Amino acid sequence: MPFGIILKFGQSQYTRNLQAMKIHLILLFAFAVLSTVLAAQPAFTRQDTLRGSVTPERAWWDLTYYHLDIFVNPADSTIAGSNTIQYRVLAPGQRMQIDLQPPLKIEKVMQNGASLPVQQDGNAWFVDLGEPRKPGTVEVVTVHYSGRPQIARRPPWDAALTWETDANGKPFVATSCQGDGASLWWPCKDHMYDEPDSMLISVRVPAGLMDVSNGRLRRVDDNGDGTKTFHWFVSNPINNYGVNVNIADYVHFSEQYQGEKGALDCDYYVLPYNLEKAKKQFQDVPRMMEAFEHWFGPYPFYEDGFKLVEVPYLGMEHQSSVTYGNGYLNGYRGFDLSGSGWGLKFDFIIIHEAGHEWFANSITYEDIADMWVHEGFTAYSENLFLDYHYGKEAGADYVIGTRANIRNDRPIIGVYDVNHRGSGDMYYKGANMLHTLRQIVYDDEKWRGILRGLNREFYHQTVSSQQVEAYLSAYTARDLSSFFDQYLRTVMIPRLEYRIQGKKLSYRWANCVPGFDMPVRVLINEEEQWLLPASNEWKEWKASKAIKSFEPDRNFYITRKQVE
Repeated sequence: MPFGIILKFGQSQYTRNLQAMKIHLILLFAFAVLSTVLAAQPAFTRQDTLRGSVTPERAWWDLTYYHLDIFVNPADSTIAGSNTIQYRVLAPGQRMQIDLQPPLKIEKVMQNGASLPVQQDGNAWFVDLGEPRKPGTVEVVTVHYSGRPQIARRPPWDAALTWETDANGKPFVATSCQGDGASLWWPCKDHMYDEPDSMLISVRVPAGLMDVSNGRLRRVDDNGDGTKTFHWFVSNPINNYGVNVNIADYVHFSEQYQGEKGALDCDYYVLPYNLEKAKKQFQDVPRMMEAFEHWFGPYPFYEDGFKLVEVPYLGMEHQSSVTYGNGYLNGYRGFDLSGSGWGLKFDFIIIHEAGHEWFANSITYEDIADMWVHEGFTAYSENLFLDYHYGKEAGADYVIGTRANIRNDRPIIGVYDVNHRGSGDMYYKGANMLHTLRQIVYDDEKWRGILRGLNREFYHQTVSSQQVEAYLSAYTARDLSSFFDQYLRTVMIPRLEYRIQGKKLSYRWANCVPGFDMPVRVLINEEEQWLLPASNEWKEWKASKAIKSFEPDRNFYITRKQVE
């Protein structure tokens, strides 16, 4: 219910004054909290809005197809080429926003043989099509560009291109661009709400090198000038940051995984001197597929296959072309992020980045403010991998262990329409929120059905957090609005407060949003009980004998406090 004040008739003047004082203090506190929140908000610019919102220059046209055709030259760290953009007209429009970040430059934009006027506004380039396009038509523009793109200093966290050499002195080049955007290295409609239905990626490289990109390799052209062009076709919708280029002196090996939809081609591209290590380490791939198809349903891109590609940085979830740089070690570069020991039972990059095929590449956020939909579910998938192969307690030990990494510095959900992500807690806090929700469902087969249903409902779609929240509320048959508000939109961890008086237990939720009513499983005198605490409202439970011990179930991400 809305925040309000009710004064009963017949109260004494003293009582009314006391209530007024309390109300005044509450309002002062609320104002202080609001001022702190507003002060903590970053300042946003016009460029943030152009990048992060569905501008009028984006809204009137829908992507249907890309053909990215480029020459990547490791000798001088440049890119040159074009992107052909096919689009369907949704409403009359004649001004189109294309995104490309400096120092790269658009040289010209062509449509029907004519060069179109282009005006640059920072990272956004506005193309004048001359006259409004007719709704329902499908049209094409080709954007020609070139330059020396930004260089990634700490990939994949600061995104761009990584220009390295391998141990044999040969070029070792890769892209990674989540967050900062695909427009770091190619011109596109750089907003996550719209994806092409398919894409052709043609990459020309010096002879002696190979490009590995998304989808299936259609052919390789020998250009007769000391270069070769690799043509990769993606037959499924693909998000912008999922498109990638990897260039090296690769060797290739492969296998087929017999999955829920038949034979899945799994291809691996690694540096020659790492071949034997890769053959051993990449045995985690079929184990990953078996666990994730069990929990989430069929791998979402059978038509495009699955690839694992060695790169000179840690790794990234590029669709059907997952990149790998974990040093052929279990854990996260040999370290267990959970401190439980279970994190060393698998290669973190293989399991985590491949988990994004379901959550990021098939189910994709519309706005980066909802990035938890990618990272929360995928961090949780690490738990489910262990659950499937080593048992439920192993998975629980792992996800609970990752709580030590949660900072609760700011909410998980960011600011909409300005390309602003929430706290990095979206990983471990997001995973623990989902692990907690599994306890509330209290039926593992039902929970598995919910996760598989989520992947059917939003298969190959862009979504909002609200859509995912509504789905989970509907299929758990429970209003989870306060649950999600608590864990996604505040930094408060719900605190179970209790007091024990002989056989009587009093309990309530504190440090929580209004209306927070999550049920919780506890052990009272070492016997399991379910409690239904209310937000800041004491309830009672009576035992048949004196209460000697009280312990909330560790699987719930909460704190506890005994009060007098």
